[in-house]
Amino acid sequence: MNNKYQPALFWFAALTAFTTFLLIGLGGLVTSHEAGMSVPDWPNSYGYNMFLFPIKDWVGGIFYEHTHRLLASLVGLFTTILAVWLWLKDPRQWLHWLGITAFLLVIVQGIIGGLRVRLNMDYLGIPHGAIAQTFLVLTAAIALFTSRWWHQTETEKPKTVPRGLRRHVLYVTILIFIQLLIGATMRHQHAGLSIWDFPLAHGQIWPATTPEAIADYNAHRPPGTVGHPVTAFEVDLQMVHRLVALAIFLGVVAAAFLARKKLGGADGLSQFAWFWFGLLIVQIGLGAWTVWSNKAADVTTLHVMGGALALLTGALWWLMAARRTRQAEQF
Repeated sequence: MNNKYQPALFWFAALTAFTTFLLIGLGGLVTSHEAGMSVPDWPNSYGYNMFLFPIKDWVGGIFYEHTHRLLASLVGLFTTILAVWLWLKDPRQWLHWLGITAFLLVIVQGIIGGLRVRLNMDYLGIPHGAIAQTFLVLTAAIALFTSRWWHQTETEKPKTVPRGLRRHVLYVTILIFIQLLIGATMRHQHAGLSIWDFPLAHGQIWPATTPEAIADYNAHRPPGTVGHPVTAFEVDLQMVHRLVALAIFLGVVAAAFLARKKLGGADGLSQFAWFWFGLLIVQIGLGAWTVWSNKAADVTTLHVMGGALALLTGALWWLMAARRTRQAEQF
């Protein structure tokens, strides 16, 4: 087998990654609408085979939970096809094993999602969300490895990306992943907002978490708030989430300026870094809107998807930079 660009393979890998991104958004809607147990059995749906569940019964929270299951099944099918396709048609053995890893990961993800229902354990939603983000990066990386760009760099001498810049982007990307775990922990506590003002927090720079203060917060929660009373831990966790968001933003700003300085404004990776910067501005705006809207489901879900896209952007930037540097050093 020749290691040549295969358009059909690339576009199928890209479709798998895009469908995974949509699945993360749909999963966000499930959590935002408190629909995680709307279908209380698994792998069946109210006793029906999942794929034969009557459409007329897709109402309320059932719609979000059931369509999430169906889309997850489609992602599983795509991943299986992709793994087999890579094994049979791509000569790179390391890519074969990446395909197998994606296949195994989607199986583990499905099992955890099923156990979340069967055991009725909210906190299984945290590893479920973490694996979803990891799987998105993995499928998008496979799409990158099968792209025309990846193959072109084998014959064209690219520009080296400084090691310091690559490390900086990697560290910021890891911090984004940690931030997503913090966000998943907050969402799966099902307590509503623990802090409902922004940029202040309960009217302070750092809110008090004494028993008296917590009792006062719970006594004055916004009308319509769903969930159990907030705790001091949840208030502190929300503040950590805000601080990490600030650190990420500053890190991305630094990455954009460093990329322009080291690579030049016309360089593709430099422009990609500025896209990352713009995405973070939108993401912070969505975070503020989530607070001001009292966690409106659509806004909160957009915030979740923005976080996934920010993680993916950093990961792909680092992979592209590493590829360029390695190829440049071989010329």
